[in-house]
Amino acid sequence: MDHIVLVGASAAGLTAADTLRREGFTGTLSLVGDELRIPYDRPPLSKQVLAGEWEPHRSALRKEADLQQLRMDLRLGCRATGLDTAERVVTLADGDRLGYDGLIIATGLRPRHLPFGHDLAGVHVLRTLDETLTLRAQLQAGPRVVVIGAGFLGSEIAATTRGLGLDVTLVDVEATPLARQVGTFVGGLVADMHRDHGVRLCMGRHVTGMTGEDGRVTAVTLDDGTRLPADVVVVAIGSVPATEWLAGSGIPLGDGVLCDRTCQAAPRVYAAGDVANWPHPAAGGRVRLEQRTNATQQAITAARNLLSGPEQAVPYTPVPFGWTDLYYTKIQTCGWCPSDATVDIVDGDPEAHRFVALYKVDGRVVGALGWNNARALRAYRGQLAVSVAA
Repeated sequence: MDHIVLVGASAAGLTAADTLRREGFTGTLSLVGDELRIPYDRPPLSKQVLAGEWEPHRSALRKEADLQQLRMDLRLGCRATGLDTAERVVTLADGDRLGYDGLIIATGLRPRHLPFGHDLAGVHVLRTLDETLTLRAQLQAGPRVVVIGAGFLGSEIAATTRGLGLDVTLVDVEATPLARQVGTFVGGLVADMHRDHGVRLCMGRHVTGMTGEDGRVTAVTLDDGTRLPADVVVVAIGSVPATEWLAGSGIPLGDGVLCDRTCQAAPRVYAAGDVANWPHPAAGGRVRLEQRTNATQQAITAARNLLSGPEQAVPYTPVPFGWTDLYYTKIQTCGWCPSDATVDIVDGDPEAHRFVALYKVDGRVVGALGWNNARALRAYRGQLAVSVAA
């Protein structure tokens, strides 16, 4: 191969580039990203960066000098708009066309929007560093904040803004925060934590509208008629894979880029990170993981498999691992923590704010969660890794 194109200049794309060089690829590397900023990490955006504890440069994944050592054709602020797999060409928004011998798709996600309200000033989504900095600037005026969506991102934003001393309301259609991610038992503990820190919760409620004055948001309306005064609204209702540019390309699409078990989506085309969807034997079907750890691990596998070719390619079968930081609590998950699983406390005590819980489906352990208990969780993570390998 002479030219490999990486589309997506975040953690997965940059890790793939680094892996290709470490594995001995000496040809041309083109890294395409639709943001003007050099690749940066996203987990700190809703926490340290939003809180003002970090300035933007601290979230960078590499210093510019380190990027230069990768000898890349770095195309920042340049969006991919199309792919021709027959001709092996990626089309860019500026009209340029990049021919490739190998391609790794790592375009990640874009935030879901509500069908209303986003035309009002003060209504935000949070995915990029620039979006974070815009929101951070508005928080300096001490606004009343409503966060719509109590998953990981929404809960982190609520915790961060409350930590700044702001009036914060968290809204979700589920009975507890994180109900879809880790179930209602742990979700109930997260709800208690939010309340203990002064966050107002509106659980089991749908947002039906927003009102504004002079083009700026003033309130959020719920399905029971409740009107929540708001100067700033953050919509955190999930994300969708950024695959629009692949329409008509022949790349199989569904909930992301549909790959085989080696992360290959088409001949010489692989995917990695939040956008990749592949069969995982331990999950009993296809999975798509929105986890920082997966972005790195899958990019390494995809890059190596691209170089080795399909005959020597290895399946990608990780044990999923993720985390969130809320107030002074670190919650870590490994494996799968489905909302309908049986949850057993096997170490520590929830009342002591330190424990490990196992998630079981039909009596089989499928995942584990640590609440301020990283050391104890490590053993169960190892057990799950052995189970997946078997």
